[in-house]
Formats: sequence, C-alpha cells, structure tokens
Amino acid sequence: MNMGSIRNWLGGTVTEVREHGVGGLDSLWRQPYYKFLHQVDRVRDPGVSIYDLDWDLLIVLDACRYDLFCEVADDYDFVPSTDSIRSLDSMTPAWMERTFVEERYRDMAETYYLCGNPFSQKKLDAEDFEELDEIWKYAWNDEHDTVTPDTLTDRCINIGREQDTDRLLVHYMQPHWPFVPAMNLTNQGGMELDEFGTYNKDEVWERLRRGEVSAEDVWEGYRDNLTYALDSVEVLLENIDAEKVIITSDHGNAFGEYGVYGHPMHMPLSSLRSVPYVETTATDEGTREPEKMQVSRRSSDVEGQLRALGYQ
Repeated sequence: MNMGSIRNWLGGTVTEVREHGVGGLDSLWRQPYYKFLHQVDRVRDPGVSIYDLDWDLLIVLDACRYDLFCEVADDYDFVPSTDSIRSLDSMTPAWMERTFVEERYRDMAETYYLCGNPFSQKKLDAEDFEELDEIWKYAWNDEHDTVTPDTLTDRCINIGREQDTDRLLVHYMQPHWPFVPAMNLTNQGGMELDEFGTYNKDEVWERLRRGEVSAEDVWEGYRDNLTYALDSVEVLLENIDAEKVIITSDHGNAFGEYGVYGHPMHMPLSSLRSVPYVETTATDEGTREPEKMQVSRRSSDVEGQLRALGYQ
C-alpha cells in the first residue's frame, strides 16, 4: 500500500463513501487494522486542547463531525462563521484522558464542568475541577437512553445565573447516537456486545456496517440529532452571559470511510478528528425560566448507560 492510498484513507468524506460504496472490514482483520491506524495516529498532528483556546463558556457537542456541522450552520444566527480544529482523540474517554491532564491543573481548577457523558465517572476526578457536575447521574432520560439537550441547557442557565464561574464547560450528548428525532434508527434488539466488546450489535454504526440501514438515512438522523441540540444551544446563548463562547466537539463519527464505522479510539481519520470550531458570544436576555432540578451526587448505572450509548 503506498502513502498516497493512506493519505486518501485518512481524509475520506461521507460523500466518497456514498459514491464508492466503501464497506467495513471483516471482523478477523478489524483489530490488526485498527492497531495499524493507531500507529499512524502517533505520527500525525496530536490535535488542539480546549485549554489552548480562549473561552468563558465552552460547549462540546459530543461526536459532531465538522462537515455535518457545516451543513446546518447557516440556519443559526449565533454561528457567524465555522472553522475546524483537530480533536485530541476519536473517542470520548481517550479525549478526556488527553484533555484533563496534570499539566492543566490550574485550568481545570477554574473549570465548572457540566457533563452529560457517563465516561466522566471512569476518567475524571471531581477534585481536579472547580466542580464536576455529572448531570447524567440525576437527569438521565430513560425513554431516549441519553441526557436530552434541554435538560443540560436548563441546568447550565441556572449555574450561569447563580454561580460565579471562571470557566463553564457544558458537554451535550448530541449528536451522539441514539438519535432522538429518529428513534427508528435507535436500538431495537437488545444490548449484546460484539466480539471486541466495543459496540452492541444493534448500535446504529454496527447496523450500518452490516448494510441494514443506509448511509443516507443514518446521516439524516445524525444531522437531525445535531439540530435538536443546536436548537437548545440557541436557548442557552440567549439566557447566559459569556463574552467568549466556543462551540466544538470531542470527536466525529466515521461512516465507513476506509473500513471504519462509529468512533473507535486513537483513529487518525479526518472524519473522526476534524471537529467544528465556532467563536460566538452569549447575553442573558431572560427569555427562559429554567426548571430547577434535584441535583444528586449518588452513583448511577454507568455501565447500563454506556451500553445504551453503544459502548461496553
């Protein structure tokens, strides 16, 4: 295999997948192939830390590809322009490990992290932050198997109005699967894990790999899940004061580009590492009076919630 072919692998787009019908690898070859890509990742640009950016409020849209964001950006006035940055990794736990590191202890100590992703329990230490507010522990939506964006928005508005925080980081779960506006693409047959113990067999990326759903339908559901989140982000930005706001993502999703689906960790592909970067601002216009919620620090069924999101 020549280097030109490898470069094409790393930069493929979902359009190319649709046109050329690139499929997934047989499970026998998937693990060694992924290990090869891990080695490629080690020699590529490591990416940009959120702490290399200047922000008062940082909004993470979990699993949002840059090209997906560009499709809908013009529909939102709070997006003046869209750029991209390279994420530190291609899966949330690895992104957390590479973001919240000892060298950033001063930045972390100034950060109020409102987190909708259950990996926080496995990868983060609450003592490192001004506050680690794991909303998934007390506001998980059992009907949709995720934390809905309006729940995060309401909690974030209350924090912004009631607390004086130097840096507020809010981590939305959308557009990460399950796609709430497209429940027909959501898990229908239980939570059995595949041979790698990574994804359940009915998670949307595995179904796409097997050809049971089309790339067009999954892309539409993925896009609708993003607008579902951005509609709520718009409400947030009208009800909180922040001079410097950045909207970005922890990683993207692969649609079969060169044999990869979903978001395995340590992948160098652009579909997984190129994420949106938007600079904007926020002013509290008082258009929403959020509901107060009972905040609990109790432990939760983190394993079940991660399975619901497609992880072991």
